[in-house]
Amino acid sequence: MVMGVSDKAPKLEHKGYNRGLILGLTMAESMLLLVFCLLLVAAAMISAERSHRYEAERKLKEAEQQLALLEQKRSEQSYLIVQLQRQLKSGDLSPADQAKLEKEWRELVLARETLDSLSAEGVKPEDLRELVKVAEVLKQHDIELAKAPDRVDKLLAAGQGGVGPREWPPIINLDDVRTNYFQSGSTDLTKTFVQLLNTTVADEIAGNLNDYDANIVEVIGHTDEQPVARRISNLDDTLIGAMEGRLPISAVEPADNAGLGLARAIAVANVLKANPKLKNATILPMSAAQLILPGDTVTRGQAGAVESRRRIEIRVRGRTAPVAVIDSAAVNPVSLH
Repeated sequence: MVMGVSDKAPKLEHKGYNRGLILGLTMAESMLLLVFCLLLVAAAMISAERSHRYEAERKLKEAEQQLALLEQKRSEQSYLIVQLQRQLKSGDLSPADQAKLEKEWRELVLARETLDSLSAEGVKPEDLRELVKVAEVLKQHDIELAKAPDRVDKLLAAGQGGVGPREWPPIINLDDVRTNYFQSGSTDLTKTFVQLLNTTVADEIAGNLNDYDANIVEVIGHTDEQPVARRISNLDDTLIGAMEGRLPISAVEPADNAGLGLARAIAVANVLKANPKLKNATILPMSAAQLILPGDTVTRGQAGAVESRRRIEIRVRGRTAPVAVIDSAAVNPVSLH
């Protein structure tokens, strides 16, 4: 009986001890751990506040230095103003200073008279600021301020229908019916075509650019619906090189009419870009493939070789407003399923 009682006592004491444990730690140890964590957080907060204080002190010091410089400049300017006032009162000015003073005074008087005149006509300072913005926009689009009214009149006439015979720049149509500018399926230009481009065509384009205050030349290649015999295209590898003059146009091998029309447009555009008469214009090659019939109608299907459809059209226009360009390096690739 005595031995039975003594065996149960340690077990009861062990159970009571377990009730004071948290994750294997005693209450005292748990409290110490909690205090340690709180100290770490407090230390981090104190460090961050110290960094903010240092940064604020640095900015304050820089501001004080700038203020000191401004105060120094103000003192220097005040001294110069006092000196000038003394010279003006005494009349002790050198001829150069006298001439400079008179010139600046005349400019101030003229500016004041101009402002008074504008104010009398109802022009406000806000209006002048808006005019500055307008002038900046005109400059961005390469429009001289003196020519702006004419451009506006032309745009308004075009928008209202107008009655003038030259509201829109004429389209220069170079068809292949008689001259054979290109061999069938080829992008090489004949010598006759190159000579025509460098003389009559270049002169007409330059005249249109000047008459319509334009700066863009679109060279559009058209084809017939005769399938291209080649099955493999290398346009992805050669197109840019041919356009930049690093590759001959003969290196471009299209496999369809869309590529053939574009390659022929590049061949013509390269000749025009090299012409000094068109040095200030941007030449843009384009392809209409076999879709557009002469007379600007869409084809419904016309089989076979049709020479009148193998043509180059040249149009001039003004540059459109620039749009935001997306940086391809910043765009994530999209998977298409």
